Amino acid sequence: MTLPLQHHPYGEHDAVLPPGDVTRHDSAPIDLDTRLHLYRRQQEMRQFEKRAYDLFMQQLVKGTSHLSLGMEAIAAGFGVAMRADDYSFATYRGHAHTLARGVGMTPVLAELLGRANGLLGGKGGSMHLTSVEHGMLGSYAIIGAHLTIANGAAWSAQYRGSGQVAVCFFGDGTTNIGAFHEALNYAAVYRLPVVFVCENNLYMEYTVTSDITAVRRPAADRAAAYGMTPIEIDGNDADEVYQTAVAALARARSGAGPSLVEAVTYRHGGHSRADPGKYRPAAEVDAWKAYDPVAIYRGRLRRLGVDPAQLDRIDKEVADAVDEATEQASAGELPPPGSAMTELWADGGSSWRN
Repeated sequence: MTLPLQHHPYGEHDAVLPPGDVTRHDSAPIDLDTRLHLYRRQQEMRQFEKRAYDLFMQQLVKGTSHLSLGMEAIAAGFGVAMRADDYSFATYRGHAHTLARGVGMTPVLAELLGRANGLLGGKGGSMHLTSVEHGMLGSYAIIGAHLTIANGAAWSAQYRGSGQVAVCFFGDGTTNIGAFHEALNYAAVYRLPVVFVCENNLYMEYTVTSDITAVRRPAADRAAAYGMTPIEIDGNDADEVYQTAVAALARARSGAGPSLVEAVTYRHGGHSRADPGKYRPAAEVDAWKAYDPVAIYRGRLRRLGVDPAQLDRIDKEVADAVDEATEQASAGELPPPGSAMTELWADGGSSWRN
């Protein structure tokens, strides 16, 4: 895909505008049940993140948080395509990826609120969501650190012949980190069953990616250096993401080795909830908000003949689930002080420090 540039008159940088054709995947060979599943997943992520934002603004979320508003199609597309026993690795922007693996809203929201009924007992918070039971092997706050860990999981699956695949999500800023290049080279040499997914939202925190990256496509243009095929997709189109995921996962399971996918998307808000995002051209923000993945997908389902009342029911069911999760999470107790020194090491205690 090629994203159009529009010169920004104030000189900050050129606005990067989204592709315009929302109908190009209407005829994709995806059955309706899968498409409805993709729509529900995107709605769950959208409504959950909106609620997380509201709670953060009420100062109920402990610590910072990084939302995926506007980026839901990537987590949904891969989540629906993955096997239940596959592995996911995410960045600190990992709420959507955690929900995509089937983790319930209540434990995730309770974790954000720092409650004992949270996914990690209220001790991990927004940036460290993990559920081994669901194949969600962590959200990582250190940029690029999890790519090499994903290789380890993939190598384990390869050694055991389990057919599992590790899928590692990261931002465009990671592509200039040494661990990115080390992980890709290692995965290619050993033909590991891993899929690397760059969620390119065009900004490295507060800096436009193109200002400090030597190539136009920060991930795809590096693929050839490691013997991989460049793959750049529209990260706001869940059907395109899903089809790409199906192909990459099948390749990994077949023993053909890793894939590197660059999914171009855009976050609706700032880098974190402390960031108003004023460094972005207004025309760019407006254009990408209009190219909303949830709206794109609802429009596609309508063109395919789905009754809007059916979609409204899904929206309502998700809204009710978010409300219920909010009540249950808020009712959770605060972690007891004694829990602070547990689950710190393999033996579950802190004596290793001494």
